[in-house]
Amino acid sequence: MAQRKATVAPEIRKVAKAEHSKPAPVFKDRRRERGEASIQRIIDATIELIAEEGLATVTMQRIAEHAGSSNALVVFHFRSKENLFRAVLQYLSDQYDELWATLVRPPGLSPAQRLMGALECAQRFSRLHPKWVSVFVVFSSDRKSMQIYNEIGMPNDLAYTAEAREFLIEIAAIGGYTDVDTDTLAESLNYLVHGAWFWDHLNPPEGRSDVLRKTTLMLLHQAFPRHFDLAPRG
Repeated sequence: MAQRKATVAPEIRKVAKAEHSKPAPVFKDRRRERGEASIQRIIDATIELIAEEGLATVTMQRIAEHAGSSNALVVFHFRSKENLFRAVLQYLSDQYDELWATLVRPPGLSPAQRLMGALECAQRFSRLHPKWVSVFVVFSSDRKSMQIYNEIGMPNDLAYTAEAREFLIEIAAIGGYTDVDTDTLAESLNYLVHGAWFWDHLNPPEGRSDVLRKTTLMLLHQAFPRHFDLAPRG
């Protein structure tokens, strides 16, 4: 008797085909994850050392010891101290830009709300990460590192000031304020933020100082009295 050829039900064929067409499971690159974690530990250790001691005494060896790593591994990741400093400053700049985008650039905010978001960004960054602010101050104050800051940090500073100036121009147009010098006001707000950061770096506040916010509101209220009041936050 001739044997009948085995057949596969269409439904089973479809399932088998679907299973075969599934992409292979993606396995995490453990080596890359370990490398990224190692880089972050080194960056964090460098931030702590710079914030506490400045730049003069910071060496690759001391950074390695502070990070619980080896000098060879630090050199492997960054090649030179200058490259490491650039990575630190880029990391901090990225963190600030991320916070700025969260507080200043969400859709639906008015120009006045965006301006207050910019103030909140400066205050929150300083309160949550005083060592990060100290590193910014050190880089922008040290003659040797100032070139790195001018390349990485300064473009962002100028962009934030320009963005704040646009908010001021919009508020002046919406409110019919014709006698406001928005260029000078934008630079004044920039001076206030950087001055507050510098002073807090030299003389860390014991509590949550609200001087920056109050001073900023005084300026904004004087320029735009119908858009900014001096009432305390509830």
